Amino acid sequence: MTDTRDQRPGETTLDFLRSVFPPEWREPALGQEAVAEWEQENGVALPEPYRTFMAEVSNGSSLGPAGDGGLQPLGRLPDTWPDLGPRQPGHPFPLEAAWLWEEDESAGPEDPRIDAAFDKGSVVLGSEDGQSFWLLLTTGPRRGEVWMIADVGAVPAPGDGAWGFEEWVRRWHTGDDWWD
Repeated sequence: MTDTRDQRPGETTLDFLRSVFPPEWREPALGQEAVAEWEQENGVALPEPYRTFMAEVSNGSSLGPAGDGGLQPLGRLPDTWPDLGPRQPGHPFPLEAAWLWEEDESAGPEDPRIDAAFDKGSVVLGSEDGQSFWLLLTTGPRRGEVWMIADVGAVPAPGDGAWGFEEWVRRWHTGDDWWD
């Protein structure tokens, strides 16, 4: 079985993504070569359709998801991102299920799993309400899913049946609440 997270998206998907992000709000697309270079430097293959979107449509947009500043350019971080060390998108994302460390008595404030959830196996799509961040997982069994991470925990969005990049953008575009 072929993994669709690695297949180039069809024109219907790309047309939808182009229509959602008006050209005047788009950052210039990176091009296939620049995306491949970024992937090589970071030891990861970006999931589709995010990869093709960054390469051919737009490297971020100030209009769009997430709520605070739109969609981040590839590899960039929101101003409110916590300084926990270098990001490692090619290293394994440490979680396979939601984890609310704030409610987990075994997790202390210096628990290395928390820093790993912030810094490994994902790219940051943007921020929401200052201290919550949208991640696109780049490694592991949940690769290609969008998660929300904050100081209290990390969860797939909108729950265990997490969205991919296209579904996340569709949800924003329709104006539906993220968690309905």
